[in-house]
Formats: sequence, structure tokens, C-alpha cells
Amino acid sequence: MEVYGWNDGMGLWGYVLMSISMVVVWGAIITGIVLLARSLRAPSQHPMQPTPRMAEDVLAERFARGEIDAVEYQNRLAVLRGQPGT
Repeated sequence: MEVYGWNDGMGLWGYVLMSISMVVVWGAIITGIVLLARSLRAPSQHPMQPTPRMAEDVLAERFARGEIDAVEYQNRLAVLRGQPGT
């Protein structure tokens, strides 16, 4: 006559492996729920990348601030547009 207990020959390492795998499964489920909630809450929390400033815009700003005069502005603008020496 065989007596069935709740051990059924799984042994200590079987229970340890089962416990670790249960922690991993629940951790994955909770992590998935948290990541899903974050993605649904806000579409993107990263600041938008600023558009690169064009060289002509920078030159116009320097001219507007008075850092360069009109002649230098015209000369540099001509160089930027591929018309050096005009």
C-alpha cells in the first residue's frame, strides 16, 4: 500500500525552483502592467528635439544683435549661399 503525501518526491530543489520561478513570473506580470500604465498615461515625456538652426538664421541673429555690421553680414551671407567674392 502506497501512501500519497503532498511531497510526491519533488524534493527540496524542486520547491526552491518552483518558488523562484513564481517570483519571476509575478515580477514579469507586475513589470508589464507598470510599463503599460506608463505608456498609456503619457504618450511621450521626452522633450522634443529642437530643430537645427540654419547658418543663415544664426547669421541674421548676430546681425540683429549688432555683433556684425551690414557689410560683414552681406559678405558672410554670400559665402553661405555659395557666392564668395561678391
